[in-house]
Amino acid sequence: MEDRTAGDGIVVGIDGSGASMAALRWAAEQARALHTHVVAVHAWEPKGFGLAPYARVPTGPTHAEQRVEAARLLASTVRKVFGPRIDDSVRAVVVEGPPARMLLEQTSGAVLLALGHKTHEQDGLPAFGMVGRACLRGAKVPVVAVPATERHTAPLRVVSASRGSRRGAA
Repeated sequence: MEDRTAGDGIVVGIDGSGASMAALRWAAEQARALHTHVVAVHAWEPKGFGLAPYARVPTGPTHAEQRVEAARLLASTVRKVFGPRIDDSVRAVVVEGPPARMLLEQTSGAVLLALGHKTHEQDGLPAFGMVGRACLRGAKVPVVAVPATERHTAPLRVVSASRGSRRGAA
């Protein structure tokens, strides 16, 4: 796992859920179509720290153990999506800090941010949690909401237009 920004790739928020796996699959398809790479990012915050000085010392995992578990979750998710052989165009990044802020930092210079989402049972609209909503509000790159369902969509087509043409990319 490495700690660096995405550059020109597609950043994907990973939390181990089926929705984040769907977003990672979608991002890999788009990255192939756009000739770029995927940056799978898992942001985590330590549990049990920042307690009041008079609070009992937490008996849970240490900071180092939590970091190892975060890296394990990301590696496991990437392996579930891509199998044992992971393409060089996929980078896995573990960062410590508030997930929304860390994801937005990773999108500096990125093509887009892909986030998985569940759909509301009633109306079929995307259901984002706090992290997804914060990313939608603060993103400086396009954010793609990928449904948790296994609907495969065709990758984006990249069309180059001649200088005098008024047609754009589809």
